[in-house]
Amino acid sequence: MSDKKFWIIVSAVSGFSAVAIGAFGAHGLKEKLTTEMLEVYKTGVLYHLIHSVVLLSLALSDKIKSQIPSIFFLTGIILFSFSLYIYSTSGIRFFAMITPFGGISFLIGWIMIVLSLKKN
Repeated sequence: MSDKKFWIIVSAVSGFSAVAIGAFGAHGLKEKLTTEMLEVYKTGVLYHLIHSVVLLSLALSDKIKSQIPSIFFLTGIILFSFSLYIYSTSGIRFFAMITPFGGISFLIGWIMIVLSLKKN
């Protein structure tokens, strides 16, 4: 399987899961979470969905050949969004401490886009 095809599949699975998790939160958790925790959950969904689209854009781009930005964005989705999902539904603060590492992964991913363009 080509790298391009792999990242298209990863971005599609990520986008699908972002929509499914978001719908679950909106319909299944609305009455179960506090307003504050629901906002935390929604933040995870927002960043998950945005960076799924970014993953797809990178996979379809002919300008950026490096997979490094995609790796950082996927890492960010896992660390940032999923830590917020777990924290907001469990209340276990340990997971909130993981979130900044996901944010840093997102930032590095954005920087890596710029750096990969400088190489071309």
